[in-house]
Amino acid sequence: MRILIAALLATASVFSPLNSWAQSADVEATIKAVDAKALNFTLDDGKTYRVPEEFNFEGLKAGVKVLVFYTVVDGNRVVDDLQIVQ
Repeated sequence: MRILIAALLATASVFSPLNSWAQSADVEATIKAVDAKALNFTLDDGKTYRVPEEFNFEGLKAGVKVLVFYTVVDGNRVVDDLQIVQ
């Protein structure tokens, strides 16, 4: 029984780092440029963020301060949620 439990714990520890690779992060910054055709925008920190096809760009333009929640997927920052900061 101890061997079985040890094997299960070892297996779980091998797969646990996979979960940490897809963690979400957030940033608060001002929009520098918006490209609705390319489905992305650039913040004043110089980083570009991709958005899903159904994303609504209404109200987003250069100079607007936003709070962006994103996940890094294959080296690209993909937006999970976005809020305009008043």
